[in-house]
Amino acid sequence: MPVQEFTALLVLMTAMSFSPGPNTTLSTALAANHGLRRSMGFVLAVPVGWCVLLLLCAAGLGALITSIPALRWGVKGVGIAYLVWLAFKLGASGKLAQARPEQLQVGFWQGVLLQFVNIKAWLLALTIVAGWVAGQPDWLLRMAVVLPVMMFYAFTSNLLYAFVGAALRQWLAQGQRLLWFNRGMAALLLATAAWMLSA
Repeated sequence: MPVQEFTALLVLMTAMSFSPGPNTTLSTALAANHGLRRSMGFVLAVPVGWCVLLLLCAAGLGALITSIPALRWGVKGVGIAYLVWLAFKLGASGKLAQARPEQLQVGFWQGVLLQFVNIKAWLLALTIVAGWVAGQPDWLLRMAVVLPVMMFYAFTSNLLYAFVGAALRQWLAQGQRLLWFNRGMAALLLATAAWMLSA
């Protein structure tokens, strides 16, 4: 892959990975509520889900979903409903979780599956396949470059957001701070759901 194309890929990955979205919001919220260690399942799930989604898009699933409006709206609808559900669950949580399973917790497999209803993840996967992989004679070599880059960015961005959440954990434990933090994170999830509805 030429240097200019690789640089453009890195710029895209930086912008998409480190900007707030459902994954980074959940990484922050999970670490703030449960601690860094208990949020790592989700942090590790995001790169796995992204890479599976990218491989499926490269195999043609992305083109199929974008070409059938009912299927596209179905994926979008499930994603919006899930984000709204997570937002309401998160917004009602005002105490630090100490192993209370009824509080918001998104595990590894939920994190992987979330990527399939995350419009931002679909947009990224489709953009990468269309811009860097599809129709290229060296497409297999390009996938071998793109996949580790994608995995690195997905892991690093979510780990960074989880570190922020974990760093705020003790400060949030005082008074009603956690409740207001969770409501702010819930508002971000609702804003993402609203963006998905209009996209």
